[in-house]
Amino acid sequence: MLKRTLALTAGLALSCSALFAQAADVLKVSAIPDEAPTELLRKFEPLGAYLEQQLGMKVQFVPVADYPAVVEALATDRLDMAWLGGFTFVQAQLKTRDKTPVIPLVQREQDAQFTSKFITADPNVKSLADLKGKTFAFGSVSSTSGSLMPRYFMQKDGIKPETYFSRVGYSGAHDATVAWVQAGKVDAGVLNASVWQKLVDAGKVDTNKVKVFATTPAYFDYNWTVRGTLDPALAAKIKKAFLALDPANPEQKKILDLQAASRFIETNPDNYKGIEEAARAAELLK
Repeated sequence: MLKRTLALTAGLALSCSALFAQAADVLKVSAIPDEAPTELLRKFEPLGAYLEQQLGMKVQFVPVADYPAVVEALATDRLDMAWLGGFTFVQAQLKTRDKTPVIPLVQREQDAQFTSKFITADPNVKSLADLKGKTFAFGSVSSTSGSLMPRYFMQKDGIKPETYFSRVGYSGAHDATVAWVQAGKVDAGVLNASVWQKLVDAGKVDTNKVKVFATTPAYFDYNWTVRGTLDPALAAKIKKAFLALDPANPEQKKILDLQAASRFIETNPDNYKGIEEAARAAELLK
């Protein structure tokens, strides 16, 4: 019965207006779907319960179909808060710049120095130079760590993916990229360094077969962002709740661990100017 409920929940599209016909005392939260829907829900449930306790209001997780859906819903006030990548934050910020811009509240400490991992199951691949004419996978086209920044760094090295590789695919999510590489669907791929490590630690990737052969330079990435029209007092309470998460507290450490965070720190829009520049250079923003 639980599996059926999760499947139905994960399958709901954000466009269904009934999802947003909630009382004013419900905080509607979502996240870019960079992992399987059931995994996103598993990661959020303890955090949602903690936020309900800290805020004194119901917190509802709203699953989405794709990355653009999160941006659109946050920009049109159908969501109150969302876990965004650096690129989706920039997209949401640009979409709301002429009214009330979205506000990034906090990021994980590691998000100030984030990286992407290039992986392959081909023992002959030691670098990107060995991949010329082979097949390659990004995650979602809107993913910061699974598409934008790896593409940006490749282009700085003179590699245009669409002409350098024989075929470029988009898996849609980081864990899917690993599955593609491990199954031999593509010769190589690139994904979020944090998800890669999580999959390795959980034994969900055969490291005797799949290996990391390159890592990108560091960049800013994920953050928790609220809509610009959210009550400032509530936004302040949300930020305070995140900053108060203490790894020395066993229950709160479980929350942090699920978020792959040592702790949360404050962030600001200026941190993502480099992401916007990279997106324009990669011609992913008009």
